[in-house]
Amino acid sequence: MKTSILPVSEPANVHAATAQPLLAVGSVAFDTIRTPHGVAERVLGGAATYFALAARFFTPVRIVAVVGEDFLPSHENLLASRGIDLAGLQRRPGKSFFWAGEYESNPDRRHTHATELNVFADFQPQIPRDYRDSRYLFLGNIDPALQCAVRRELPDAACIGGDTMNYWIASQPERVREFLRGLHLLMINDSEAVELTGEWNLPSAARAIQALGPAHVIIKRGAHGATLYSPGGCCAVPSFPLEQVLDPTGAGDSFAGGVMGFLAGHNRRDEAGLRQALAYGSVMGSFTCERFGVERLLELTREQIEARYRQFLAITQFHPVP
Repeated sequence: MKTSILPVSEPANVHAATAQPLLAVGSVAFDTIRTPHGVAERVLGGAATYFALAARFFTPVRIVAVVGEDFLPSHENLLASRGIDLAGLQRRPGKSFFWAGEYESNPDRRHTHATELNVFADFQPQIPRDYRDSRYLFLGNIDPALQCAVRRELPDAACIGGDTMNYWIASQPERVREFLRGLHLLMINDSEAVELTGEWNLPSAARAIQALGPAHVIIKRGAHGATLYSPGGCCAVPSFPLEQVLDPTGAGDSFAGGVMGFLAGHNRRDEAGLRQALAYGSVMGSFTCERFGVERLLELTREQIEARYRQFLAITQFHPVP
C-alpha cells in the first residue's frame, strides 16, 4: 500500500472559476456546551451549520435542514450574511433540535446531558428545484433512510460525501449499507469504523468499508489526525497542534466542510485534490476548537485560513537526510 504524509502545496482560491455549488443535508440546532474553560448556553450549532460555515470559504453552499420557532431572523441573517443559501431550510412549529453536553479536560471525553430532537424528529428533507443541479452533495449524520432518499433525488451528483454514527450502525445496519453503496467518500471516526466492520485494524477497516461502496474513506482520529484511504494508497495528516482546545464541538463537521468545500470549489475528485482537501479539512477543524460553538468560524478570514494552511504544510513536510 502506498502511503504519504505530504499534502500538495498550492493554496485554494475562494470561489474559483471552477467552483460548483455544494449541497449539505443535516441538522441546524442549538447547543449548550460546558468545558473546563467555560459554558455556552443555547448557542447556534448543528452539523449542517458547522459544515456550511467552513465550506463557504471555498464554494457556494446550500443547506437542507429543519428548524423550529426558536430559530429567529437574527439566526437566519447570521448564516445568510455569510453567503449560505437557505432556500432549503424548513420551518416548523415547535423547537429546534437541541443538544447539551460537557467535555472533560481531555476533549476526547464527552458526556451528553440532553438530546432533544424536537422538530428534527419528523424531518423529511425536501430538495428545492433550484438545488437539483448540485454536483457536490454531503449527506450529514441523519437517518440513513433519509440519506438514501436524498441520494435518489440527485442521481447525477458527481461527488457524494457522507457521514454516519454508532447509533445508526447498530440500529439500522442494512440501511447504512444501502447508504454506503451510493457514496464516493465516507468520513467516519475510528470507533465507528471499527463498529461498522468489526475490524480493529484501521487500514483493514477502511478496505472493508471500500468494499461496501465508497472508493474513498477518511477515518478521523480526533486529536491524532485523519487518514484518507483511496484505491491507490493512503495519505495521513496530523491534527493542527493547538496549545488550548476551548471547545471541540463541531470540529468534525467543520473538517468535513473544509474537505467537501475544497473539492467543490475546485471541481476536483482526483487523488491530488483529495489529499489537499484533507489538509484544508484539518485546518478548518482546528479553527473551530479555538472558540465556543461557531464563534470562530463567524469571524474567520480567508487570509487566516491560508496562513494556517502554510503552517500546516511546514509541519507535514520534511526533506530526507542524505
